[in-house]
Amino acid sequence: MFSKKPAPGADLSARAAGQTNPMASPTFSVLGADLAIKGDISASSELHIDGRVEGDITCAALVQGEASTIHGAIRAQTARLAGTVRGGIEVKHLIVLNTAKIHGDIKYEALTIEQGAHINGHLNHGLDPVDPETTLTLGS
Repeated sequence: MFSKKPAPGADLSARAAGQTNPMASPTFSVLGADLAIKGDISASSELHIDGRVEGDITCAALVQGEASTIHGAIRAQTARLAGTVRGGIEVKHLIVLNTAKIHGDIKYEALTIEQGAHINGHLNHGLDPVDPETTLTLGS
């Protein structure tokens, strides 16, 4: 009745996600709208960017907010872009939302572009597998 053990299955979702320790590293990182970064960013998991980045980004998954700007190359497994990007993009699965403005060449495997999105650059189907530990090859 007053046991300190949780009920069976009570913490199942956290354990299934591999997060049994509340102080364990998060599965995503967020760069807020008030944040401006100059320099390259590398993340092994999902990255949410709402601020301004001047540098190359390498991550597993990227989500970009509408007001966000990225000046540099992007290399990821998946990306959902809604803001401004000035630089090359290498992404396996890319979603370009209608608020996005992209100035640079794009290499992709699967591509979705919403009506209203702006892209100035070449679209190239096919790319090498993305490894977040590798060096970026596209310039801005």
